[in-house]
Formats: sequence, C-alpha cells, structure tokens
Amino acid sequence: MRNVIKPFASHSLFSHHFNSLRTLSSNNKPNPPSLYQNITNIIFSPEDGFPSSEDGSEGVRQIAPKSSRSSNAKRTHVEASDSEDVDRAFDSSQGVRQIGPKSSCFLNSKPTVSETSSKDVSPIVQRITEIVRLETARIGMERRLDELGLSCGPDVVEMVLKRCFKVGHLALRFFNWVKLKPEYCHTTETYNAMIYIAGEAQEFYLVEKLIAEMDDELCPKDIETWTILISHYGKAGRIGKALLTFEAMRKSGCEPDRGAYKAILRALCYVRKPELATEFYQEMASKNMVVDVGLYQMLMSCFARSDNKQAVLSLRNDMIKCGQVSENDAYSLALKCFCSFGKLKDAQEVFKEMKRKSLVGSDAYDILLKGLCREGKVDEAIEMIEYMKNESSVSSRTYGFLIHGFLSKGDIGKAIDVLHRVREIGCLPTISSYTEIIQHLFSSNQYETACELYEEMLENSIRPDIVVTTAMVAGHVHHGQVSKAWLPNPSKPSSFLKEMSDLDINATDGIFGLVINSLTGNGYFEKAEEAEKIRRSFKVDNLENEPISQPVDHLSPEEHEISSCPVARVKDFSDDDVREVCRILSSSEEWNSTREQLARRMISFTPNMVDAILRRCQRHSRAALQFFSWIGKQTNYAHTTETYNMAIKLAGSAKDFKHMRYLYQEMKRKGLSAAANTWTIMIAQYGQAGLTELALKTFKEMKSEGYSPDGSTFKYLIVFLCGQKGRKIEEAMKIFQEMNQAGYMPDKETVGIYLSSLCESGKLVDARRTIISLCKRGFETQLAYSMLIKSLCRAGRLEEALLSTSELAKLGCRMDRYVYGSIIHAMLRGSRIDEALNKVEEMKMVGVPLTTQIQTSLVVHFCKEKEIEKAVETFKTMRETGCEPTVITYSALIRGFMNAGMVSDAWDIFRRMKLKGPLPDFETYSMFMTCLCKGGKSEDALLLIREMLDSGIIPSAVNFRTVFHGLNREGKTELAQSVLQTKWLLKRERMFLN
Repeated sequence: MRNVIKPFASHSLFSHHFNSLRTLSSNNKPNPPSLYQNITNIIFSPEDGFPSSEDGSEGVRQIAPKSSRSSNAKRTHVEASDSEDVDRAFDSSQGVRQIGPKSSCFLNSKPTVSETSSKDVSPIVQRITEIVRLETARIGMERRLDELGLSCGPDVVEMVLKRCFKVGHLALRFFNWVKLKPEYCHTTETYNAMIYIAGEAQEFYLVEKLIAEMDDELCPKDIETWTILISHYGKAGRIGKALLTFEAMRKSGCEPDRGAYKAILRALCYVRKPELATEFYQEMASKNMVVDVGLYQMLMSCFARSDNKQAVLSLRNDMIKCGQVSENDAYSLALKCFCSFGKLKDAQEVFKEMKRKSLVGSDAYDILLKGLCREGKVDEAIEMIEYMKNESSVSSRTYGFLIHGFLSKGDIGKAIDVLHRVREIGCLPTISSYTEIIQHLFSSNQYETACELYEEMLENSIRPDIVVTTAMVAGHVHHGQVSKAWLPNPSKPSSFLKEMSDLDINATDGIFGLVINSLTGNGYFEKAEEAEKIRRSFKVDNLENEPISQPVDHLSPEEHEISSCPVARVKDFSDDDVREVCRILSSSEEWNSTREQLARRMISFTPNMVDAILRRCQRHSRAALQFFSWIGKQTNYAHTTETYNMAIKLAGSAKDFKHMRYLYQEMKRKGLSAAANTWTIMIAQYGQAGLTELALKTFKEMKSEGYSPDGSTFKYLIVFLCGQKGRKIEEAMKIFQEMNQAGYMPDKETVGIYLSSLCESGKLVDARRTIISLCKRGFETQLAYSMLIKSLCRAGRLEEALLSTSELAKLGCRMDRYVYGSIIHAMLRGSRIDEALNKVEEMKMVGVPLTTQIQTSLVVHFCKEKEIEKAVETFKTMRETGCEPTVITYSALIRGFMNAGMVSDAWDIFRRMKLKGPLPDFETYSMFMTCLCKGGKSEDALLLIREMLDSGIIPSAVNFRTVFHGLNREGKTELAQSVLQTKWLLKRERMFLN
C-alpha cells in the first residue's frame, strides 16, 4: 500500500495563490464523511497517493507520494548547453539531469543492458531509434520492433526516448509499446524522459496522464521528476502549477536541490514575480547552495525590469561576497541589466561608482554606450565616445553602437557618415554595422545605395556571413530583382529544390512560387516546368510538428468542436520571439507604446511567425489586428494568404464582421488570391455567431466570384445551418445534396449533426433516405445506422429508435456499445429507469462492455433526480471497471451537488478538475455559473468569469448576462456594473480600432 499524503498546508510563499481554493470546514467535533469526501475517496484513494477524507481536503491536487517513494538512484549532474544534441537535451539548465544506475527490468527474459555493463548497447539503441524515427506512415512501427527481437531494458528505452525527443508522438508510441511487453516495467528515469518530451511540446494533458500513471504503477518520483515539471510549467507561463508542484515536492519529503530552485526562480522571473523570486532566492541562499552567475543575471534582470534598483544592487553585493565573480564583473553585470531595460539613470549611477573604484574598462564603456544608443540618446553617446578617446581605445564595435543609435532614429545618412569615419581612423567596420545599414537602405527604398554599400564591403575584404547574405537576397526579391538573388547562375534555384527534396526538407508553396517565377522571368521555361513537377510530387513530411498525443478516432459518432481549417507550415521563427511579441501585445493598452516596443526589438518577422502570433492572441485580438496592420506596412515584409486568413478569423471570432470584410477586400487589392479556405473561414465566423443568413449569402457570393467550395466549406455551412441557433433545415438539405453532387463524402461529424437536425425537425423519412444514399456511396453501414439511432434518441424518438434496432440484423449490423449507449441515454431522459437498467443487464449478458458514455448517463440521471448516493455509487463503479470519467461526468456531479444545496462539495469537485483533470470546458463553466446564480451565489459566478479568461476561454454574452442579472437580484448593483465593465473591456480588447 502506498503512503497517504496529507493535503497541502498553507505556506507563506503561496498564501495569496491559495485564497481562491475552498477548504472543507472543520471543528473540534468529528463529523461523518460528506458525499464529497466519499467521492474523494473514490477518485483519489490512498492507493493512488492522494489524501483520504480523514486527512481533510483543500481541493488541491496532490502530485507527490511521501519520502518513502523518493528515488534512491544516484544522480549524476551533467551540464550541457546544446539543446539540439539529443543526448544533451536533458541538461541541468532546464532542470533535467542525466541519471546514473537504473533498476534492472527484463523484456522477454533476455539479458538487458543493466545486467551487462560492459556490453556496448549503442548499436541496439541506434537500431531501435532508426525504426522509431523512420516511421512515416504511422503504422508498422510496433510490428517491426517485434520482429527485431532485441532486448530493451530501461537503460535502452531511456536512451531511445532521448534520441527521439524531436518526434514526440513517435516516442510516445514506442513508450507505450514497450510498456506492454511481459515482465517490463518503466522506471523513474524512463518516465522522466517521456515527461520531459511531453513538457517540451507543452502537451500538459499528457504530462498529467504520465504522472498519474507513475502513481498507479507505484513508480517513485525523484528530484528529477519534480524539476522537469516545475521547469516546463514555468516555461509555459503556468506559474500557479509550478508553485503547486514545488510545494507538492516539499510535502513528498523530497528536498529541493539547486536545480529545482533554479527552475522555480526561472519560472518566477519569466512571469515577472520578483517578490516571490526574492523569497525563493533567500531560502536557497540560507541553505548555502551555490548560485551561479547565470542565475544571478536572471534575477538581476527581473528586478531591473520591475524598477527595483536596491534589489539589483543587493544581488551584486551578494555575488561579490560569495566570490563567484570579480568585483569588476559584478558591477558590469548590474550595469548591463539596467541598460538592457532602459534604466539609464540607475546605470549611470552604477557607472559613476565604478569610476570611483577604478573599475571602468572598455567593456563598461561599451555597455553604457550601447544602452544610450538603444534608447535613442545619440548626443550623449557621442559625448561619451569623445571622452573615451582620451581614456581608452575606441574600436569599430564602439562606433557600431553609434550607427545603431542613428538607425533607430531613422537617420541613415548620419549612420553612413559614421561608417566612413571608422574607415578614416584606420578601423575596419564590423559586418553587423554593414548589415544594419543595408537593411535600412532596402527598407527606405534606396536599393542602389544598398547594393553599392554591399560592394564596398566586399572590396574591404569583409567576408559576407549568412545574415548579410539573407538581407541582400530579401532586398533583391522585394525590389523585383529576383534573378540577382541567384547570381551568378539564375537557374540555380531548381537544383536547390532537388537538393531539398533529396534531404527531405520541406519546401512551402511560397518557396516554389518564388523559384518558378524567377525561372520563368529569366527564360528558363523547362526548368520552371521541372520545378512545377517537383511541387506536385513533393510530399510534406513534417513529423516534428506532429502533436505527441494523437486523438483516438473510434467509430462512435461523437461530437467534436469545430475548428478552423489547418494549414501545414514550416517553422522559420523562434518561439521566444513569438512569446515576447505576444507579451508586448497583451501588456500594453496604447498602440503607440506597443509599436515603439516592437520596433526596438529588431525582430525579423516572417509570415509564419505572424501567423503564430495571431493564433496566440485571440483574447487580445484588437492589439493583434493592429500589429497585423502595422507589420504589413513594413518594407521587408509582405503578408500571405495564410496570414490574412488568420487575421480574418481573428476579426470574425470577435464579431467584428465589418473589419473582417475589410481585410478580405484589402487582401484582394494587394493581389493575393483568396482560396476556398478564406471563404470557409468567413462562412464559419458568421455561422458561429448564429448569422446563418449572412453565412448563406457569403456562400453564394463565393460561388458567384468563381470559387469552388471544398469539403470543409460544405461541412461548416451544413453544421451551422443545422445548429440550434439560426437553424435552417431546408437550406441545409440543399447544401448537403450539393455536397454529394460535388463528389465530397461527408465525415461522421457532419453526418451526425445533419441527421440529428433532420430527426429533431420531424423529417424521419429524409433521415433514412440519407443513410441509404450514404451507404451506397461507401459510408460504413454499421456506423451509419448507429448514428441514425443516436439521432432518433436525441430527438426524443425512442420508439422509432427501438424499431430501428430490430432491423439491424437484417442489414448485417449489430447492437454495439454505441447503439446501446444511445438507447439507454434516451430511456433515462424519458425517466424509464427500469428499462434502462434492463438494457444494461442485457449488455452484460451478451458480452458488450459498459462504456463511459453509458455510466455517465446514469450519473446524469441520478443527479437530476437528486439521488446523489446512487450517482456516487455509479461513479465508483466507473472507476472499478476502468471507465475514465469525462468532463461531462464531473459536470453532472457539480450540477447534482448544486441542486442538492451542497455548494462547497460542488466547488471541491470543480477545483479537483482544474488540478487533476479533465479540465473544465466552456460548457462546464457556463453550467456552474448558472447554478451559482440560481442558488444566490452570483459573486462566486463572477469569479468564474475571471477564471475563464485566465484559462483562455472567452465567456459568451449569455454568461455575462446570467451573472449580471444574478448580482442585481441579490442587490449587488456595483458588482453587476463591474460585469458590464469587464464585458466592455473584453470587447475593446478584441475589436479592431484604427
């Protein structure tokens, strides 16, 4: 049996993070366990390493076991910096260290690496890695591994996983494959490797699943596990989870080491929490742990950014006391931090103190000079250079800062003058100075001058690097001189395409278009035709962009959220740059300030990067659309159809349909061809808002302009025409017929929604005709009739559904679990509980396993009838039979508790969802909000609106209206007004303003 963990105690560091977590009331007299406590014992039993009801509950997920479960394996700390090297990917800077001896496990009773330390396993690891990484068809990997017949101990598995961390979805398949082998068990080290891979991909649902699996398998977590979790939560900006994990580590008896402290400090600095960072730093120092220079610099930067001068100076003094660096280096580091964040007054005070201590060297001058130029204080920089001539030598690097300062002010002429002055004094200008000036010349349409400056650079024997070469290529292309970009051989691009194809490097449509246009313009028609053939045959194999956890697509006609049409993209940007831009867009309300910050960053934007930024800024779509407008006017950048599509979607999702249409017209004016996807996005945005008339009008407009609808266009139009809001069943039937005539086979989601709409509208004959027609075209018969029965049940046509089940055998179909599920759910909705339970028994007799759907239906029914004890018992049965509760299951329990007046228990279940999963979705929030308002708890419902926004879920107008009316009914008019203000601010954040 595992040790039971006590719930989190309140900690001074985290007190304000736990204010919102409701705790069960307690007094001196023992109370019988509540229904919530009974459920807690079912979900988080002591065997699973979670607190029992006797220990109390704070609604906080316990991730850790006690100290008896900490790993005893010896750890070898390996410092590494090259994240591209697979073996070095698990470096201490990210809180992950290489681990030494592992436990010995066996696969097929063959000797493993653990048994024979002298045996070189690298050939085995290499062979397995090749099979895993070369799996391109998503089938066959497991079979080939079985045929290989090699033994795989945990050491081998760990090494293979580390070599596959860039193809995480394949690593997961290998991880799951080896887990099923007889007598094999994963170790802490193999789990750590897989958790690291999932964390790098920011697939935190998978991370949580792996952690739960470790608990189920009695696999201990060690300091590496905790540090990986803290590090990745921190890098994703999920500081609450990082803090909870750190506290859980303490409670487990696992003492934080230097790597764990470094991970939490990195996370706190990333989200700008200097106060908390101070406490952790002081705690770390009190334990006499070594603080390296990198950590000092990170903390200094955090404090400098937050205008905490004294904290920066205090850290500087600590560095000197501990002897990590010299006094000169410590002062220089403080100076650099102040300059980096524009705190020039503080920087100049540090500089003066350095002069008094005779610590000023050329590096200190350069740091301050660079800071002055970055902030546009060029005059002060010139004065400093004049002073430097007397005090120390002035290098070409020094003048490079001055050149950057003039360029940031837009004064290219003075920048060129400084460049020539450098040559006059006998110095050779740096290549970065040439590059900056060339880029600005191209941006200001001084094409000839830029080319002349490049030639001058070559004459001075300065060898071009990749940056200046890229700048020249971009400049030639932007000014219509594509052939010059390929000098000396304009036909060279075709050979590059072949080389890319041979190396399996993805070429985008934009690259192909550029090459073909260049070849055609220079008269290489045969090579252009050859490039077009490569384009048609080229297979984009973008394994590294695959999600790790692939969705299971079973035959159940489940409903899925409708998403926008995905576009395959090649990554040509830095995630750090994207995060920084998104931070700027979300943190500033004034566009002028935002624009200045963006300009200072000197980021090289690409269409793919812009697309990624827009995708992450749905809540702040106003700033994102202003950014889209601004970047489109930059001379070295041009929007693509894909970036316009994303901007159109962003405007539409904010219901800013006027600007959505403006973007489409602007796109046409710029000569970009609107694909079917563009029209589909506009149709979907109208449909999502219930404006089906406008969606239909746009569909007709699309065809009148000569665009042919594709399968996605038909799908989304049908889905929204069949929706409850704005339903137009006759039009949906016409579009469905048109889709079939165009040769498109509807997917199961479309068919399910369409059939449900027909049945709810009483068009049962049409529903049956649709099924017959689809089956003739190749749609699977079993699936088709399963969906028909489900649609009849949803429409309340239980008798017709039962009649249809009697016809299944004649059609060669069977009563599967999905058919049973639909029938049982309909019976429960009709309060025919005895018949439903008889069907459940019938399933057991014929050997059809109970599904999560069926047991959730029972939970929903019992909660609706306020039979909470039976709901809890059914929930317990789900766990015992291996059926994992879903969001709907937990939501039903919350609704049941609320209807029974058990508000605190409902809150505890909700908090458990947020911390353990599955995460609450929009429907859960909306339902809970409505229940709270009905129960006179509208102030709590207001908190849910804020939580929704923090979770990235946009509340609907109905959500705001529900809470507003609830607060008014309770006489809380001021809070009600704050709801309207929040709604207005949210709308303002999302609507485009010129």
